[in-house]
Amino acid sequence: MIKLDRIEPDDDPLLVWAAQDMQPGVRAWAHKSAAAVATPDVANRNRVAVRGSAADIDELLLQIRPEVAGFFPIGEEALIAELTSVQIVAGFGWMDTTSQTNRKPEKMEELQDDEVDAFLDENHPHSFARPGWPGVNRWAGLRDDDERLVAVATDAWTTTHTGFISGVATRRDARGQGLATRLCAALTDELLEGRDRVALLVDHDNVAALRTYERLGYTLRRVAAATFGG
Repeated sequence: MIKLDRIEPDDDPLLVWAAQDMQPGVRAWAHKSAAAVATPDVANRNRVAVRGSAADIDELLLQIRPEVAGFFPIGEEALIAELTSVQIVAGFGWMDTTSQTNRKPEKMEELQDDEVDAFLDENHPHSFARPGWPGVNRWAGLRDDDERLVAVATDAWTTTHTGFISGVATRRDARGQGLATRLCAALTDELLEGRDRVALLVDHDNVAALRTYERLGYTLRRVAAATFGG
């Protein structure tokens, strides 16, 4: 096992994003074909992103386990399922795109935290991003003709190479009008400027969200999070 001081930008996109530009507190290791990056407070969890062969990852995780107690291993769903050192606790989708949406530019408004908090309390109380959380940078929104806030999203956990979108929510009585699509298209195009890709995480069973992002050119990769076995 060797310790890494950087992750190359052409590595696994999930690993590159999880490394968060190797900011303070991030640790990385390599062993044979395996690599692991442990990052606190990324997408609302302490995570250990992994890639490589299952056997090599198991060996690596065994060596670093004392250093990453309380972290959740994350990686390709089929790969995580092969590991003997962890137990899957959740499956979801990593979606990303490397292309502009080529949609009509949208006028987004930068929002104040208190307005976003109230909006999420009412319309998306289980949001995976909240104002003030580590790595959550700024909130953007759309308003209707009556100046009501109708959709929000955040640029969160964005890195040098990967823009990241989270906290997407639409006002309950305004859903089905394509508002999230418009907002995410604008954020995608903005975040792609000077970066390799834009990504997000989505629940497998959120069919409406999957269709929204697919219409914007995002492709789905099934990933899983796990905990260490006994």
